[in-house]
Amino acid sequence: MKHPVTQRLYDYWDALRDGRPAPDRSEIEPGSIRSILGDTFILELVDPQTYRFRLAGTRLCALHCRELKNRNILRGWTEEDHEALATLLAAITEDAAAAVVGLTGYTERGQNVDMEMVLLPLHIPGEGCNRVLGACVALEQPYWAGMHPILSQTVKSVRLIWPDERPAFLSTNTGRTARTVPAIGRETDFVPGSIAIGGRQVQHLMVIDGGKN
Repeated sequence: MKHPVTQRLYDYWDALRDGRPAPDRSEIEPGSIRSILGDTFILELVDPQTYRFRLAGTRLCALHCRELKNRNILRGWTEEDHEALATLLAAITEDAAAAVVGLTGYTERGQNVDMEMVLLPLHIPGEGCNRVLGACVALEQPYWAGMHPILSQTVKSVRLIWPDERPAFLSTNTGRTARTVPAIGRETDFVPGSIAIGGRQVQHLMVIDGGKN
């Protein structure tokens, strides 16, 4: 992770989960991350193609020049990137993966800004990991921020992280034998602890063969 905001949110989430696949949503204390709240958000899984902003920080909304609450984070991407991000979010909510996404946002005037986004699963008792805690921050603040809205975005890189060095389902004897995780856009960038070894590329996806514990 390149930015202190994404690093701090990941460290907070990792400490809070304390060895579990994900912390409970109710355990998030805004006061503990007050300095980065403006860049953070929480998504709600509605269906495989809809991950709706339930909360979005003021700095993040200002960068987009609009309120993001209730908007679908999968809007405003190319078809290829939309598919990859939907699969990435499924890996987060279903398998308790974490992810870091490098992206570029574009205004209608052709201005662009490079950003970094971290996505982390949150657990709801009785419902599973159907919330996602995240942060998205510009790597360098553009002079036009707050004046010209970001209308489209493209993925530059994706880093899929297994905090416990394996997907959660491999530790629960579920019998699942395969898993798809996103192709890594224009950069293949699995960090240690991922299970990229033995994967195979299929169009825009990386297919990973798993199995019982």
